[in-house]
Amino acid sequence: MIDFRPLRTHERTIQELAEGLKLEDLANLTNEMVDAQLAAIAQAVDEDVVFVPYDPGANDPFASDPSLVDLSWTLGHVIVHATASSEESAALALTLARGLEVTGRSRYETPWEEATTVAFLRRRLEDSRRMRLSMLEAWPDPAHIDNYYSTSEGRPPMNALGRFLSGLSHDDSHVGQIRGIMAQGLARLPC
Repeated sequence: MIDFRPLRTHERTIQELAEGLKLEDLANLTNEMVDAQLAAIAQAVDEDVVFVPYDPGANDPFASDPSLVDLSWTLGHVIVHATASSEESAALALTLARGLEVTGRSRYETPWEEATTVAFLRRRLEDSRRMRLSMLEAWPDPAHIDNYYSTSEGRPPMNALGRFLSGLSHDDSHVGQIRGIMAQGLARLPC
């Protein structure tokens, strides 16, 4: 796994972390990330998926409903959010690799309310793995690695490698949250 700490401490950009990576590296990192997420929920039962954890720092400024801004996310909510973000990064990376301009978002997020069982979460993670690996397989040879864009004004530009890696970085930022929710869920159950 890549150590994303230098990105989080602003010592390096996502593009700097992506330098030297190859398509096979991105595929291997994708498999490692999905395996880590599956391992984090290995002991989950259906009740854990909908359990609302204690999260005093809950703050989703992008929530579509103002009443959901401070909502603590369930395990199901975190998984559908993380997979949607990684799939979007993979889709935009494919656009860049094909030499095209990124002109908007490419995101679909399964409604988190539908995530109510462990089987659903496992299927969602495996489906996300399949889609991301398929998007990597669709990169042309050679890919247009000299095609850069920035996600917003003032942000450093990135190419297809950086854009794909940004999805894995986002996944990585939620692995600890997944483990924390599982720990709270396991602590609430009688032994």
